[in-house]
Amino acid sequence: MRVSSVSLIILLAACLLAVCIHFAKTSITKTKEPVAVIAGQTIYEDELLPRVQAQLRNQEYELKSRALENLIDQKLLEAEAMKKGIAVGEVLEQEVDAKVAEPTEAELVAAYQSQKDRLNPPFEEVKRQLQRALKQAKLQEGRQEYLKHLREQAGVSILLRPPKVEVGYDPARLRGDPWAPVIIVEFADFQCPFCRQAQPTLKNLLAKYKGRVSLAYRDFPLRGLHAQGQLAAEASRCAGEQGKFWEYHDLLFANPGKLKRDGLVEHARSLRLDEKQFDSCLSSGKYKAKIEEDLQEGIRAGVAGTPGFFINGSFLSGIQAEAAFDGMIQAEMGVPEEKRAAQ
Repeated sequence: MRVSSVSLIILLAACLLAVCIHFAKTSITKTKEPVAVIAGQTIYEDELLPRVQAQLRNQEYELKSRALENLIDQKLLEAEAMKKGIAVGEVLEQEVDAKVAEPTEAELVAAYQSQKDRLNPPFEEVKRQLQRALKQAKLQEGRQEYLKHLREQAGVSILLRPPKVEVGYDPARLRGDPWAPVIIVEFADFQCPFCRQAQPTLKNLLAKYKGRVSLAYRDFPLRGLHAQGQLAAEASRCAGEQGKFWEYHDLLFANPGKLKRDGLVEHARSLRLDEKQFDSCLSSGKYKAKIEEDLQEGIRAGVAGTPGFFINGSFLSGIQAEAAFDGMIQAEMGVPEEKRAAQ
């Protein structure tokens, strides 16, 4: 909540912006600057720019967003301090800290029991440590609730929006209404455990916003990390040839131990696909170029790992709580911020 921390974040955002400008200028004057050679093949600096610039835009937004959140809290506390005729630093102490009770014995015992597998010492030896940790957690929660209350009273409206990127999708791999006002484009790897964890959230969102939100899938196999991701992506395309992409997609994420060729064929058999056609398709490697197109477009858009989501072009990276999707979806649908916060 200090001014210095806000200033530091703003300074970091400015530095990132300066780096973006530097790279933009460099791209004009040094488009053929070699940066690496692999087996006699040269990689040039201009090949890096699309990847770097997209990520810098997203990082700049994240820094600005955090700086804005801190600055809003600071302004609210300053206004409250002026109203009460006290120093800014005393507002939270009076309104929150002084009202937070010490953890009860029952709360301490419950906390100890929940961590008993990791806490070797007896309860009495770690009691004071648990007391401090629980008290700090209560203070943090109380401060957040108080600042949320101040925001609601002041009618805060956030106008800063994440950068948008035009990201296409394959209509054949779209789940939901193609005319839905909000399209989530997911870049994922079938062997990625975080992508697998995200699937229940995505299904909940499609059910919650039925007819208003649709999901498109694009391949982003992390070949250096997941040896089976590429072939699984090709297999999903082969299943799509027979109109079973989403059914096959669900089987791949539900059975992470069956991503080798035998398992992929077994999935095709369970969906009653034409096994000869499926096997021929998988052996041909016919979809390698298409998968590479997905991968390269994801990189150009700023995806550096999986899963990566674009909600009407606004980027959301990694495994996220459903609330993070809710906020962005509702913003796209024009739901006022105060109503989004109340849901």
